[in-house]
Parts: sequence; C-alpha cells; structure tokens
Amino acid sequence: MNLYTALRAGFPADLDSTAIDADGARYRWRDLERGSAMMANWLARLDLPAGSRVAVHADKSVEGLLLYLAVLRAGLVYLPLNPAYQASELEHFIQDAAPGVLVCAGRNFGWVSKLAFQRGVRWVFTLNDDRSGTLLDRASQMSDVHGPVAREAGDLAAILYTSGTTGRSKGAMLSHGNLLSNAQTLKAYWAWQPDDVLLHALPIFHVHGLFVASHGALLNGSRMLWFDKFDAAAVARRLPEVTVFMGVPTLYTRLLQEKPLDCGRMRLFISGSAPLLAETWHGWQARTGHQILERYGMSETLMLTSNPCRPEDGPRRPGTVGRPLPGVGLRIVGDDGRACAGGEIGGVQVRGPSVFGGYWQMPQKTAEEFTADGWFRTGDVGRLDEAGYLTLIGRSRDLIISGGFNVYPAEVEGFLNELPGVGESAVIGVPHPDFGEAVVAVITPRGQPDPAALIAALKERIAGFKVPKRILVAAELPRNAMGKVQKQLLREQHAALFSSTT
Repeated sequence: MNLYTALRAGFPADLDSTAIDADGARYRWRDLERGSAMMANWLARLDLPAGSRVAVHADKSVEGLLLYLAVLRAGLVYLPLNPAYQASELEHFIQDAAPGVLVCAGRNFGWVSKLAFQRGVRWVFTLNDDRSGTLLDRASQMSDVHGPVAREAGDLAAILYTSGTTGRSKGAMLSHGNLLSNAQTLKAYWAWQPDDVLLHALPIFHVHGLFVASHGALLNGSRMLWFDKFDAAAVARRLPEVTVFMGVPTLYTRLLQEKPLDCGRMRLFISGSAPLLAETWHGWQARTGHQILERYGMSETLMLTSNPCRPEDGPRRPGTVGRPLPGVGLRIVGDDGRACAGGEIGGVQVRGPSVFGGYWQMPQKTAEEFTADGWFRTGDVGRLDEAGYLTLIGRSRDLIISGGFNVYPAEVEGFLNELPGVGESAVIGVPHPDFGEAVVAVITPRGQPDPAALIAALKERIAGFKVPKRILVAAELPRNAMGKVQKQLLREQHAALFSSTT
C-alpha cells in the first residue's frame, strides 16, 4: 500500500475541519488532500523515470509537508536535506542520489540551480516559507484530484542521508512498509487519542519532525499547531491549546526559561534525537508535573525503543530510552560477538519491520552493517537493566549530537584541516546545558591561527550546527601507542568547558 493512502485513511470525516494552524493560516484536511494532489499531478507531468528522487533543500513550511505527501502519492522517492547545507555539502548529495527534481528556497536558486544543472538534475523549482515559489505556481495549474500510484510495502519511499566517520554521507533507504509500520506502532504505543492536538515545532528534514511527529498527527487525524521555527516564548503561549509536544532536549531547556508554562491540557511530552540530561527531566517534572517520555531511534531504523506512555506499562525512567517497541528485536553484543548479560555494556543491535533495507548504492557497506543472522549494528553502545530498559552509554565512531543534529567529526576535521594556520585537528563533543553536546575542535598550530577567524571561515563552508563553538589550540594531540588520537582524553580534559553556561 502507498503510505499516503494509509495516512489519508486517518483523516477525519469532516474534511473542512482544521488540520493545521500555522500562525493564523488555517489549512483544512481538504486543503492537504487537494494541495498534495495538485503537486503530485505536476510531478507526474514531468514524466520522471520510475524511482526518481525528489530532493528538497527548503525551509520548513506547510507547503513543504504537502510536497512530501505529493512525492509519496506520485510513487517517487523523497530526499529531505537540511536547508543549512552549503554548496560543498549539497554537491555530494546531488552526485550520489542523482535526483530528477530539486526544490530549494528562492533565495538560494542562483547557486543551487547552477550546481544542480551542472550535475545532471533536470528540474529545479523554488519553494518558500511564505507560500510562494515556482513549484506552487506550476502546481496551481493542475487538477486537485489524484489517485496515489500503487506501491508495495518494500518499495522505496525516502532516502535519509546520515554521515559516516569517513566524511562520506550514506543514504539510508526507507520503504513505504518501514514508515507505515513504525507510524502504526507509535500510534498504539503512545496511545494517540481522538482529541489530541500536536504542537509541531521540529524541522521536517529528518526522522523526528517529518516521520515521527507528522505521521503521528496525520495517521490519527489530529490537528497540528505549526511553527516554521522554534520560538520558546511563542511555543509557551500555545501550550494550553495542545495535548502532545515533541522536541529535542534543547527545546525543553529553553522552555524551562519561560514563565508561565501552562500545561493543564497536556497529555504527553516526548524527547528524542539527543540525550536528555536527568537534570532537565527532573526540572521539567518539578515545573510542569509531567514526566518527559524519552525514546530512541535512528535514520536507518526509525523508532526502536520508548519509555512507557501508559502507567500500566511501567514507569518512565530518566536516563534511559525505555524498552524495545512492539515488533522490535534488540540485543546487546560484546566485542567477541557473544550476547551480553543484563547490565553488561556492549554494542546495540536491532531488527524489525522498521529497519531500513540498506544504504543507497553501497551494497558492501550495507553488508558490513548487518550480522550474518540479520541484525543491524547500530553503532551505539548501551546496556539493558533487569526490567529491559535500555541505557545508551555512548556512540561508536565518535558521533556528536548537538541540539538534535548529527555531527560527524571526520567531516568537520576535513574542512578545518584545509584552513591556513591549522596543522591537524581533533573534533569532539563535550557536555553543554543547552545543546546536550557542543562541537569543540582542538588544533595544533601552523603559524599563529586565529580561532575566531577559523570559525568564521567554517561558517562559510558547512552548516552552522556543525561549526565548533570553540576552537582550542594545543601543542600536540594525545595519541596511543598506535598513533591514534585519543579523543576520550580530550573529552575528559574539556568536559567542563561549558559548565558555567546558563
């Protein structure tokens, strides 16, 4: 079944009721149906080859969500990209995924279209967050009736790029079945109610905002209060109107600074995409009376575990990401390949209907990440307690999660090492009270480097969330007997770098 067909089945009977309230702009369920149909008809008119990718490098908007639904309806493959990506980053995605269509923000059309056309992209359209753009101009000429293209559960629906430690991003291939099974599981496990209202303040270029939040509301026929960008004061004012909120830890720490926080109608607060400090969990409970539900997932697997939603399913335990979701197999495995006993630390491996089919055009890498008996190696390290709750201890390959966004040190180091004044660099993540982790670079000098100038140069080359918040200069980097930089020593040395941040 085409995923859109399943989501459409969740729409309420009254299609003229409000589906999305976006800062006063009201979208009815009928508007979602008609708008996505018009876009799907326009995509069909382009006569793209089967399986073509539609890459989207645009700011968050309701029309962006309609475009996602249109791509599903048209039976094409959706490729969301962070709009903060710069030319050097976007070039890799275009070359690797070879999209047939690229949609970008109007302000970037000049450099994006040049880059895209040089690399064989046939169509480039614009889409802005003020309901304008060439994509909408073209789609407005189309019929508002469209029958979704038939798709099987195993057919590709989306590709999400997740960086690797070598600096080369990998495209995780997610099928219609992967996405639908996870949405249905979360709808049941998180006990979505008929009168639920979701406050949507997350980006829609990754799993959390696009699949977990949007799918949940659409599948349940729930109204959304929509924020194109997170504004703590504005979100706090609208909390009395909603029952469900999903955020990364950074959003919770910022909301705790707002007064008042009226959560009288709230049913469920959910946190993910980065570790939530126990201090934040307890602070939120003391302030609002609500316990934040933490869960765990990846681009390659969607959601895997969750703390309980219903009291009868058990307590929510701060510092853990809960138990495996129904249908998910999870095991902890030691370096020697044996299963770890309860409480023992090892690598997290999973399997289940939401686990991806592999990496785009990387069969060898795909084979390496799966065990002989079909379990996916997540690269995370953790332990299971006596009640089956998973605690994540760390991440292999030195992944940094800052403000909910993945940052891979090797990629940042590659750009940093090219700058004048830098001998070599080591990029690490250290605790930060707002972002969970902050990106920090330690460099050896070549001449007299200016850290502020290096940071400014990086901002011209890579997305802002990847840019180190601090660059520290050291005479040398610590190494082990094999010559490998000991990043753990650097993390310990600089762990208190932001301890005084408020």
